[in-house]
Amino acid sequence: MAEPEPTPTVVVDGVHITYKVHGTKGGRGSATSALSRIVSRKSAPGVREVHAVKGVSFAAYKGEAIGLIGSNGSGKSTLLKAIAGLLPPSHGRVFTRGQPSLLGVNAALMSDLTGERNVILGGLAMGMSREQVRTRYDDIVEFSGINEKGDFISLPMRTYSSGMGARLRFSIAAAKSHDVLLIDEALSTGDAKFQRRSQRRISELREEAGTVFLVSHSNQSILDTCDRAIWLESGTLRMDGPVAEVIAAYDEFTGKGGKGGKGAEGAEGGKRG
Repeated sequence: MAEPEPTPTVVVDGVHITYKVHGTKGGRGSATSALSRIVSRKSAPGVREVHAVKGVSFAAYKGEAIGLIGSNGSGKSTLLKAIAGLLPPSHGRVFTRGQPSLLGVNAALMSDLTGERNVILGGLAMGMSREQVRTRYDDIVEFSGINEKGDFISLPMRTYSSGMGARLRFSIAAAKSHDVLLIDEALSTGDAKFQRRSQRRISELREEAGTVFLVSHSNQSILDTCDRAIWLESGTLRMDGPVAEVIAAYDEFTGKGGKGGKGAEGAEGGKRG
């Protein structure tokens, strides 16, 4: 009997994302000059348009863990925001099955509240019921490792290091299953022990029929966690395929795997439509 067709969870179809960056050069200017620009339809000085993602297309499927790699400013985080529905494409479309959940190191928890209160509020924000949060509370705190060196969970979040905050955010998000979980640099701030726990939890999320996207500057984290990688460079999709092959090509392109530049040429041949 033929195997059933895999179910797509995310389809990115010819997506372009353009946004404006407002610089501070020249100050605010006068109200008169601002009105003059509005009437003449001219852009304010210091405003520039950034074409962050350029015609990217791919499909993701249930059970996949996909790493997004590329140089700084290549469009990885911007693309995650578009998949999460937080940033509308300028052209093209994004289709998702179920509700995507974006987890980043800057995800909003309340710094003046204790870790305990943030676990409760964060769990509710992730769609858990109060009973579910109550049942999973101890597991969330233990997973995060927040209390390994003291009773930090009872202290305000503003007293936490960036790594502690990132671990707690991931622990809250990982406490429930997700149709699509988008992780932006949240694993790079933890120690080796926490990263191993995180990788095991991501494997469990995949087995629960979810799809995981991971952005990380650590190629080793991508290799350890993902089976597929998408390489973005200057907003364009350079390669999409098995994680080891994509990272090898990217390392060659950046000079980590030999002479730079050569990997990008080979990468074009490995791109999926």
